[in-house]
Amino acid sequence: MTETRLERKERTRRAILDAALGLTRESSLVALSLRQVAKEVGIVPTAFYRHFDSIEALGLALVDESFASLRALLRDVRRASEVDRSAAEDLVDQLVDRSVDVLVDHVRRQRDHFAFIARERVAGPTAVRDAIRHELELCERELATDLARLPGTAAWSVDDLRVLAALFVSTMVTTAESMLAAGRAEAERQIIATVRTQLRMVVVGVAHWPSGAAV
Repeated sequence: MTETRLERKERTRRAILDAALGLTRESSLVALSLRQVAKEVGIVPTAFYRHFDSIEALGLALVDESFASLRALLRDVRRASEVDRSAAEDLVDQLVDRSVDVLVDHVRRQRDHFAFIARERVAGPTAVRDAIRHELELCERELATDLARLPGTAAWSVDDLRVLAALFVSTMVTTAESMLAAGRAEAERQIIATVRTQLRMVVVGVAHWPSGAAV
């Protein structure tokens, strides 16, 4: 079957995204040139501009792609956590375990995307760093809605729920970065066990936090 022009264009765009992910495994986007990407894909540099205005625009597309898949997985966690809400302790275990399981699965299947986010959020171009920060804030806002269903948070203020969500997201991001750097299976297992304990400690503390009161 003959490939259409649109299909050929999409295939080239996908090749550019994949090439950029591969080339940035060892360095940031700021050190990458469009000529390097074009050479990796096998196209002339001018052909790059048919798909992206700049390396920065390419980076923003990679941010969108990475966080789109992450948000989809977080939505799966929310749906899964709807089961068996009869016991508070069981609910806490479900939310923590399922959240960690989803994160681990995502990191293992999308290592390049997570490595890209981990690297570019501190070393990438300004627009890319800002986009990553914005996406993390969106994740925090979505998670804050979920955390309002935890035992002990019914009377929590919106601000405190956002702080708690930011703590969860920060812990998840740090865990992902640690997994990527672990190298050995045993080290990764220890990281995963540690984050489960950390999140359970946080959730246990939630029930005793005097939200809205002077502390």
